Order: sequence, then structure tokens, then C-alpha cells
Amino acid sequence: MAAGKGSLSCVGVGMMLGAHIGPRARATIEQADVVFGAVSDPLVELWLQQMHADVRSLQPYYAEGKSRHETYREMIAAMLAEVRVGRQVCGAFYGHPGVFARVPHKAIAQARAEGFEAHMEPGVSAEDCLYADLGIDPGEVGCQHFEASQFMFYRRRIDPSAYLVLWQVGVAGDRSVRRFSTGRAYRRLLVERLAEDYPADHVATLYEAATLPIVAPRMEQMPMWQLVDADLHMHTTLVIPPARALQRDQAMLEKIRRLDGEVEFEVVSM
Repeated sequence: MAAGKGSLSCVGVGMMLGAHIGPRARATIEQADVVFGAVSDPLVELWLQQMHADVRSLQPYYAEGKSRHETYREMIAAMLAEVRVGRQVCGAFYGHPGVFARVPHKAIAQARAEGFEAHMEPGVSAEDCLYADLGIDPGEVGCQHFEASQFMFYRRRIDPSAYLVLWQVGVAGDRSVRRFSTGRAYRRLLVERLAEDYPADHVATLYEAATLPIVAPRMEQMPMWQLVDADLHMHTTLVIPPARALQRDQAMLEKIRRLDGEVEFEVVSM
């Protein structure tokens, strides 16, 4: 890279303050010319300021009633403006910068389109914490992930024999992209949609990852019909365990059995 040419790095600081950041992400923050922080907790912002003298918060771009699409455009513009004047820019984001974070993806794509070096450094995401806290192995019976509003807006083929994880249920059904929460009527529609595949008394978990070492993660269980009156936030995740056992595909198993037999015959005849 030519001397003086700007660059952009988007790194993940993990979910828990100081506990999840990797050495590459830390080094990127420390060596940058300017750091933009997209962290909602003031303590995390103070922690970033201990690593770098010039940390600029992206949080003020958010506002109630303001489209998040506009907020994202402003965040990207702020970071790219510094890249264009030749600075090494770092965007520090909660969790993993590529998971439920539109700004890093868009900013990196824009920087690369303009000929600048740009890369993403992964971090511990809320999904990683969810697996650890709830004791879920996604490889055991499978795991489906959807953003809650997208799940409501589109017809998706759901497998009730696998886990279903719905992100951002606190704003489920929001088409305006301007609200930080939706109400009971929207949640009732979500429950109605879920009732197509799950019994109303099926027990699900409301999950929120811990962001401070002194705080426990939220893991609140309740039958799904109670979700209408539950305390939900924008960062609340709904985790629905399987409602039925895996169903064998006997036709496929028979094809595999025959294939195994052919392979064994070929090996024996060599």
C-alpha cells in the first residue's frame, strides 16, 4: 500500500467488556490513526479510549424516529471521509462486525470500490455466547437463524425438529426501520406465525448476552403464548428448541446403504 493512502479495518470487540477482544483486533485499534466506536455501553467506550486517544462514537447518529438506513449512511460517510484523506481508520463494533451489522459490510465494500485497502477482523458474537450460555451445539440437530421482522415479512420453510433462533424480536414487525421497539399487537402476529409450526405452550427462551463480567446473561424461559406480554428489547433473541424428533429419510438412507455396498465391493475386488 502506498505511503499516506488511507485504509479501513472493521474489528469486533466481542460481547463482554475486555474479555472477548482478540490480539489482532486490539492491535488494529491501537495502531489506527482514528477509531470509530459503535458500542452502546458508555463503559465500553471508555475502555476503547484507554487503547486510543482519538475514539469517535457512532452512537449519536441514532435517534428515535430517524430511519436507521439514514443513520447507517451517515456512519459510513464519517468513516470513509477519514479514509479518503489518507488515515488508517478502525471501526470497532460490538460482537462480530459482520453479524447483524450492516455498516461494516457496506463501508468495507465502498472503501474497496474506491481503491482503498479494507478488511474485517472477526470477534465473539452474541451467537457464540448463546451457544455457550444455553448449552446448544448447532451441529446436533441443526439451527435456523432469522431476523424476526424478516421472518414475519417472508414465507420461510421452518423445520421444527431443529432449533429456531429469531434475532431482534423487540422490533419484530417494524417496517419503518425507525423504531427501537414494537408493541403487543406486533408480537401477537409473531406468535400467530410461530403457532403454524409450534404448539402455543412450547417453551422458548429469551436470551441476552452478558456485556459486563459482573452481569449474568438473560436466559428467561416461557411458553410462547406469553411472548406477547414479555419484556423485550432490540437486542433480545428468541430461542425456540425443537418441537419434534428428527424424521428419518428412509429413501435416502437406502440409497446410501446401496452406495456403501458398492464402495465396499470395489475395495474388496481390487
